[in-house]
Formats: sequence, C-alpha cells, structure tokens
Amino acid sequence: MTEARIKVSVLQGILFPLLAVLVLAAVPLKRVEGQTASGGQQSQQPAPQAQQPDQNAPAAGGPSGDTGVIAVPKKKENPDEAPPPPAPAAPKFKNPDGVGNLTLHVNVPEVTVDVGVVLEKTHQFVPGLKPSNFRVYEDGVEQKVEGFKRTEAPITALVLMEYAARGFWFRVQALDTAWAFAQQLRPQDYVAMMTFDMNTHIVCDFTQDKKQVQQGIQMLGNEVFMPAAFSETNVFDALNESLDRLSRIEGQKYIILIATGIDTFSKLTFDQIKKRVSASRDITIFSLSTDGLFEAYTEGTGGLGGGMRDLTYLQADNEMKWFSDSTGGMHFAPRFTGELPDDVKAINENIRAKYQLIYHPTNAKLDGTWRKLHVELVDDEGQPLRFQDEKHKPLKYDVIARDGYRAKQEVE
Repeated sequence: MTEARIKVSVLQGILFPLLAVLVLAAVPLKRVEGQTASGGQQSQQPAPQAQQPDQNAPAAGGPSGDTGVIAVPKKKENPDEAPPPPAPAAPKFKNPDGVGNLTLHVNVPEVTVDVGVVLEKTHQFVPGLKPSNFRVYEDGVEQKVEGFKRTEAPITALVLMEYAARGFWFRVQALDTAWAFAQQLRPQDYVAMMTFDMNTHIVCDFTQDKKQVQQGIQMLGNEVFMPAAFSETNVFDALNESLDRLSRIEGQKYIILIATGIDTFSKLTFDQIKKRVSASRDITIFSLSTDGLFEAYTEGTGGLGGGMRDLTYLQADNEMKWFSDSTGGMHFAPRFTGELPDDVKAINENIRAKYQLIYHPTNAKLDGTWRKLHVELVDDEGQPLRFQDEKHKPLKYDVIARDGYRAKQEVE
C-alpha cells in the first residue's frame, strides 16, 4: 500500500509539471489565431474613402488646407496713391448756323501711257530704255513721269474679222491673217473671235485654249469657197460693238481688226466712230488690211470705175490706219501672204513688250475735255535719242503711243 502511494506521488510530480508546460504553450497559439482571425475580418471591410480636398478657393490671405488652391493675397489699396487721370474728352466742333455737315474729297487724276518703241525697218522692240529717256507732253506742257516699268504680260484680245461675199480672195486673205495671229498665242492669253458682214457673229468666246480659235478658223475655211450671206460690210458698227464688249473687262485690251475697211451701211458715221474710239480706255487697235493683194493687181489698171475703186480702197486703208494710230497700235497692209508672219510677229512683240509711264497731269480739272499727248525720246543731255547699227548707220524708230485721252467728267 505504501509502495503504491509512492508511485502515485511520483507520477503526479512528473505529470503536473508537464501539463503546466503544455498549458502555457497553448495559450500564445490561441492568441495568435485570434489576432489572425481579427486581421482577416478587417481586411474584408471596405477601405474608408480619402477625404476630398476643398475645391473652393480660399479667401485672400493664403490657402485653407494642405492641398487646397493657393490664392494670391489682395493688393492693399494705398490711400495716398492718386487715381489715374481720366481720358480726355473728344473735341466737339460746331458748324456755323445754317451750315450742315461738310466733307472734303480730293480726286487726283492719274494717267497711264503705254509706249512702244520699235525700229522702223524691222519692227523690233527696243529694250534697255530708262525713265530719263522719255518725255511726256500733255497739251504741249511737259509732265513729270512718276512711275515707270517695262511690261510683258499675257494679253486679252478680240479678233474682229471681215467675212463677207466681197470675193473669196478677201476671205482667204483674212483667214490666213487670223491663222498667223493664232499661232502666236500663248497659254495664258485670253482671246475671242468675231466676224462681221452686215451683222456680227461670234465664232469663239474668250478662252485660253487657242485650239478653239484655230478650230473656228478652220470651220470658216471649209466654207470659204461657198457664197457668203451678204457682200455689205458694216465695219463701224462692228467696231463699236467690239468696244462695248471689251469695256466690261478690266485691264488692257486689244482689238485685232482684219478687214478691207470699207463700210457700207453702218448706223454710225466715221466722225461718230472716231469719237467713240477716242473715248475708249485701255483699248488698243491693231489693223491689217486684206485688200493689199487685190490692190496690187488692180491699181492703176483704169477701166470702168477703176479710179473710184482705187480711191475707195485708199480711203478704207486710211481709216484703218487712223484707228490704230489714235489708240497706240500699228497698221499693216500686206500685199502677199509671205508678209503675214513678219507683220503678225511685230504685232505680237509690240503687244507684249511695252514701257508704261504714269504721271499726274498738271491740269487736274475734271472737265471731260480732250487732252493731246505726245511722247518723245531724249538722251542724257536732253537731245533727241539716236540709234545706230553695227556699221554706225542711223536707225529710224517709231514711238507708238496714244495721241490723247479724254479727261473724266466731274459728277455733280
């Protein structure tokens, strides 16, 4: 019995300390598990939202928060600083009693003169001239040239050709002349073509395609041996209509008049068409007579009405020449087809290459009167300008310019 009690006491002495150790070891494990469970529950909860900064601008004096908008402090008003002076009042003018508002309008006229200088024999343009080589006279009074330049630009031209039942050789000569001119056209040129007998007929309206002009000439050429409608030619009326058409176009224009020049039943007389041509602006007429070959065969042959016939063609040539000379153009009366290339080349060079002079006339009145112009060339010493060839022989030249202009009429 005593021995059994001793064994039990020994076992209790061993088990109780061991049990105490186990209990102490289990306590921190439970605490750790508890902390882990609580951490998991916290991770499942939504995170609180970040506090939005105050977007309202703080009052002057500084920011309202760490992330707020910083405001610039207001500038303190200095009571000692004087305010800026007020703007001056607009001046007021009072018209005299009985007088309304008045306006001043100054109209200074300006005249532009296109001048061509060509050699008389070869019709070649003379380059290299200076402003001091030109003198312009208006009604005999020398004018001061204020603008000067050499121009070479695309042209705007109307080919006005007589096409009537006067004789097929006249029509052939006219078509050859028109064709030679069409060959000289450039891609930038604007050209139209119109024929006339008793009435006018538009063959081709203004175009930059010279093939259209050539096709119109070819179309007329296919009918050249067929009888035309009328033998009468109203050149004055046709020229007047051409001036009306070109007056609607801005800039410099040209009329290439290809005709015999004989007028039969025009409504306008020669004096009336002269006034119309003189009053035209920015229009230059170049004329080519188509009766040269006929005159070469019939001139001086006599016969019934031979003298009157010669006089009629001579008068027609003089009228054609006047149209050209008065507008600064050139007149040609070729007798043979072989002369046409040189004549048309001279017209082409004169149209494209010019000297442009600008001046303000000393007579500034807007009275609608005719002002006569005269242009001459001088050297550096004021003497008439002279040209020489390689053999030092003098060369004659022509100064081609309008012989005058009509001043504007002041509108009341």
